[in-house]
Amino acid sequence: MEGPTLTPSKYQSTSPFGLVVEGSNGEYVYLSPEERVELVHRVREFLPRKSDKLLLAGSGCESTRDTIAMSQRMAAAGADAVMVVTPSYYKGGMKDKALHAHFTAVADNCPVPVILYSVPAFTVIDLSLDVILDLAQHPNIIGIKESGGDISKIGSIVHKTRDADFQVLAGSASFLMATLQIGGVGGVCALANVLGEAVCDLQTLVQQGNMADAVQLQRKLIAPNAAVTKGFGIPGLKQVMDWKGMYGGPTRAPLQPLTQQETDKLRKVFTDTGYL
Repeated sequence: MEGPTLTPSKYQSTSPFGLVVEGSNGEYVYLSPEERVELVHRVREFLPRKSDKLLLAGSGCESTRDTIAMSQRMAAAGADAVMVVTPSYYKGGMKDKALHAHFTAVADNCPVPVILYSVPAFTVIDLSLDVILDLAQHPNIIGIKESGGDISKIGSIVHKTRDADFQVLAGSASFLMATLQIGGVGGVCALANVLGEAVCDLQTLVQQGNMADAVQLQRKLIAPNAAVTKGFGIPGLKQVMDWKGMYGGPTRAPLQPLTQQETDKLRKVFTDTGYL
């Protein structure tokens, strides 16, 4: 689950999943380094290690040096593992060699395990299969959050890393069922911020082999997931959190709050699917 830039709520502490602090929906690109570290520290205080909930922290920065430093600080603040997004500002230079060197250096110097994070919708950098397969052999790289949504690529990663200690996570609830069917182990899903129980139910149904019910639930989640990702984005996700009795709160500028028309459309999606 990707958490907002606020202290976790009771909902998040009692739900059957761990937390990702400063994933894409955590507005991490708008936070100062100090804010980023403080958030992880606060969440660790709220979720002590005895809770058995994994705390993953987004530590990606543009430079390798800063990513290493941030990963080390996240570990010191209490993260169980770090999730490292592909650097992307100098897109033309982010060839396989550069990305391989970047992630290898981070993993070599990080005191906790590293999870690769490929999210071309935001970075326009699609971490290549060849680089992923090579990095999967690194003893401190334990998996990938694959948000591109290419099931053939996800299947290839699962198949070709079957002998490595490497796990594949769906980056969206929209293709969670397909990822699980093809050998993935779970997901890091924005939708889990507001429909965490339903997302967990979907994984349970697939694991139990109850595919008829899994298909129905996956279909039911498509519209809400689209609404809080591509449709209305972070402002929409935060709005639904408020409706659900949590605290989504305001977005950080330059992101803007929803208009009344957008709010009405968003509410209709969640009402029509029975989630409000």
